[in-house]
Amino acid sequence: MMIFFVLLIAAKQIETGPASMGTDRYVTKGRLAQLIEVIVQGLRDGVIEPLLGKETTARFLPFLLTVFFFVLTLNLFGMIPFDIQELIFTLMGSHHEVKTGHTAVFFGGTATASIAVTAGLATLSFFAILYQGFRDLGPKGFFEHMAGGKELLYGPLMLKLVVPIMLVVEILGLFIKPAALAIRLFANMVAGHTLLATLLGFGAMALNAKGWGLAAPISVVSIIAAIAISVLELFVAFLQAFV
Repeated sequence: MMIFFVLLIAAKQIETGPASMGTDRYVTKGRLAQLIEVIVQGLRDGVIEPLLGKETTARFLPFLLTVFFFVLTLNLFGMIPFDIQELIFTLMGSHHEVKTGHTAVFFGGTATASIAVTAGLATLSFFAILYQGFRDLGPKGFFEHMAGGKELLYGPLMLKLVVPIMLVVEILGLFIKPAALAIRLFANMVAGHTLLATLLGFGAMALNAKGWGLAAPISVVSIIAAIAISVLELFVAFLQAFV
């Protein structure tokens, strides 16, 4: 819901204003809207349109941008170092109980660190690929493409022997490609947050073992390393949304 309202406000700030504004009506208002406009234009003109063509891009651009901003927003929210939902429950006087006790869990996380979320996105992509394949090629053309093309399917007998292998490989590829992207997004988000939690936990472990004399320098090093990893996490958040 938040993504919808942010993008709706940005769209109103990007759209051309009335003629009474003169040349200012073409200027995008607001830094966030300007950033979103640059991202959308970069993805459309530099990546999507050269690959898909203008007609297919016009059809799938809303879907692709929706997935991009959805994944990006979840990844960025995952960088907040506490669990917003648990914090709200605690401020309201209640919280979810966990198996290890009755203490609210404040350590943050991202929805894209759940394989269920990434698998859902992969399923949408899978059906979008099938839809476009059947729409452009038709059932017969799609089968020919999956079998390796007309050169193999209607070519010499020796080439036809390769058709069953190509068919199996292409069918498996339909499932493997979205699944691989889902696992990649899930693994990157889990690994980043696990590394941050481990680094920030070094100071507490040193404090329990040796006291402040050892915990203080270890905590300083851990915090510096965690900040560096957070910068890398920010880059990964955009990169995984792009992928």
